[in-house]
Amino acid sequence: MRDDIYIIGEVGQAHDGSIGMAHSYIDALATVGVNAVKFQMHMAEAESSIYEPFRSGTDFFDPSRMDYWKRIAFTTAQWMSLKQHCKEKNLDFIVSPFSISSINILHEIGVDKVKIGSGDADNLLIINQIVKLNKDIIISSGLSTVTELDQSVAYLKSKYCNLSLLQCATSYPTNPTQWGLNVIGELTERYGIPIGYSDHSGDIYACLAAASIGARMLEFHITFDQRMYGPDASASLNVDRAIRMVRGVREIEIALKHPVDKADNAGFETLKIDFGKSLALNKTLPKGHCIAINDLETKKPSGYGIPAKCYNDIIGKHLVRDVEKWAFLNYQDLI
Repeated sequence: MRDDIYIIGEVGQAHDGSIGMAHSYIDALATVGVNAVKFQMHMAEAESSIYEPFRSGTDFFDPSRMDYWKRIAFTTAQWMSLKQHCKEKNLDFIVSPFSISSINILHEIGVDKVKIGSGDADNLLIINQIVKLNKDIIISSGLSTVTELDQSVAYLKSKYCNLSLLQCATSYPTNPTQWGLNVIGELTERYGIPIGYSDHSGDIYACLAAASIGARMLEFHITFDQRMYGPDASASLNVDRAIRMVRGVREIEIALKHPVDKADNAGFETLKIDFGKSLALNKTLPKGHCIAINDLETKKPSGYGIPAKCYNDIIGKHLVRDVEKWAFLNYQDLI
């Protein structure tokens, strides 16, 4: 696994069956700073049936979920064009196949990495076929229990796959009580593989939080506008938010790679003097005056009078000379 956090922009179904829109998302993500673009390859007859319900009730164009999958599908040639476009933009081309028929197309056109959707995380038949692609594999854990993940991870490890696992909540959009950031550390300790976070919150904060606590991979959904048609739009980032999120992640990485030693104050000596303060008098006082706390003020810089932290040492001492208001107070002024 690379040292920097690997960031995936998930197009998913945001293209709504438009190959032009799909290419537009590649162009947009190339400006965001991600490492990869991910698509979902749906083949209606192979993965679905007339009994599959819509995930939400906002569909107006398609009489059934099966019809929806048919309408948004791409041809093999179109998939090849998307792969080539990603290559031209120096972006990894990642696909989630949802059927063995889809995996067969990936054998034909090639892919950089494969993502196993959470619905197939325990589908060993599909997983076994994905292994044959001989590519890096990413598993989404959204719908899986730890027991189910144990089986899939053990199987993939037995096949010597280069494996990553993403914590995610299958809720669109996901609210903070559902993020499950604690799971990142738990899965890291349990499996000893790179663990990341797949976000469906529709904002930048979950990914930033995940980056700060050790996620090695981040995935988010992209949209041109959260008001667009589609099942994932409200849980996606628009391009401007995505740019801000990626920039934040990269700055978090820099911070984590440069721990600060608070015991070492080297380099701040001058500033410490400039911002430090010395004791001074807040009124003109005569020789012999007994110093009380309400006679004192602290003034910048330090080094011109008794250090402010030592004020208690001089309470009750007497002036050996007249001292003007706002003058610094030094030990030689006291007895």
